[in-house]
Amino acid sequence: MAMTPTRSTSLDGTAITPTIPEWPLKFKRHAFGARCYDTIGCQVTYNGLRHGVEDADRVSPPLSDALGTPDQIFRAMHLSIRNFPPPAHVRWRSKDGAPHEAEVDIGTIFADELILHHVSRDDLATGSLQDPAIILVVEDRTISVYMRIFLSTKSFRTPGREHSNFRDDLVLAWSETY
Repeated sequence: MAMTPTRSTSLDGTAITPTIPEWPLKFKRHAFGARCYDTIGCQVTYNGLRHGVEDADRVSPPLSDALGTPDQIFRAMHLSIRNFPPPAHVRWRSKDGAPHEAEVDIGTIFADELILHHVSRDDLATGSLQDPAIILVVEDRTISVYMRIFLSTKSFRTPGREHSNFRDDLVLAWSETY
């Protein structure tokens, strides 16, 4: 659930103690992005927005050719989508030329509206909570759905490295091969 940024003082100047969000973490809105690798003519439509290519014969490069790791490149592009629009419609050809079409029901995958993450309640820092990102990836014959969210932590990921007190992990939620 997205929360309003936390203020350190109230309007009358008294201190406000930041609170940790309810546990487990839940969401009512999300961001969305889609990526296609090792496919031909890959198109993903979700919430009325199309991702992928316009040309039905355009070949998407393999993931290994992408600049960066999946953790770096799998990001959402469309923000603040209310949970949950109709399923994502995916149409593509795998690299062997076989045609595929699928409906991926994001609402079913995340029916409990739980945020997937790797932060313990004790390590979660106080403050505001952003909307999570849901990323749908088509790679050859496989569709995978990931979630990621930026969470501030009390501990540092890299000891001694200032500004590493957060997690932004890419967490696999669902996958199917066609």
